[in-house]
Amino acid sequence: QLLKDLEEVKELLVKVTRKRLRDVLLTEKHKLELEIKNQPLPKPKDAVEEEKSSLGGYTVKINNYGWDQSDKFIKIYISLNGVQKLPAENVQVNFTERSFDLLVKNLNGKNYTMTFNNLLKPISVEGSSRKIKTDTVLVMCRKKREEKWDCLTQVEKESKEKEKAAYDTSDPSEGLMNLLKKMYAEGDDEMKRTINKAWVESREKQSKGDIPMDI
Repeated sequence: QLLKDLEEVKELLVKVTRKRLRDVLLTEKHKLELEIKNQPLPKPKDAVEEEKSSLGGYTVKINNYGWDQSDKFIKIYISLNGVQKLPAENVQVNFTERSFDLLVKNLNGKNYTMTFNNLLKPISVEGSSRKIKTDTVLVMCRKKREEKWDCLTQVEKESKEKEKAAYDTSDPSEGLMNLLKKMYAEGDDEMKRTINKAWVESREKQSKGDIPMDI
C-alpha cells in the first residue's frame, strides 16, 4: 500500500506546476519513503507460511498503544482483553538494541503482533522485559542512558522536525497552505483525494478568471 501511495505521489509531482503544491507533494513523498525504508524486511515466503501454520487462527496487527517513561525505562502499554489468562509462554517479546516485536499467541482464537523498529535511542536487551497485567501487556525497554525521550522512534522524530520546519513561518498568508499541508500529510487516502480535487477545481477557476487569489 505504501509503495502504491508513493507511485501516485510521484505521478502527481510530474504533473504539478505550482511550487506550493509541489512542496506539499515532496513532503508526502519524503514521509512515505521514510516509512518504506523503516519497514522490516519481508520474510521468505516459506518462513511466513511456516509461521502462520504454527500459529493457527489469524493474526491481528496491534496499532493502538500508550507509552510512558521513567528515568530508566520506556514503558509501552498494550490493551488486550483477557491476556492475563494465557500461559506465560504465549506472550513473547524479542528485543534488539533499537527494536522490539511482541507476539501474543492464541488469545480468543487470534494472534496479535506489534513491531517497533528504529527506536529513538538504544536500549539494553538484557535489561528489557515484559509484564502481563489484567487486560494489558506492559513492555519495559531499559534505557542504555538515563535521559528523556521526546518520542519512541527515529521516524517520529524526523517527521516532527520536518513538520516544524515546514510550518515555522511568520507570514500570515502561509496559514491556509500550512494547514492544507498538515491535513494532506496526516490524512487518509480519502482526505488526500479530497484535497487534490479542491486544488484541481481551484486551478480551473483561476484559469477562467473566477478567482484572482493564489491558492
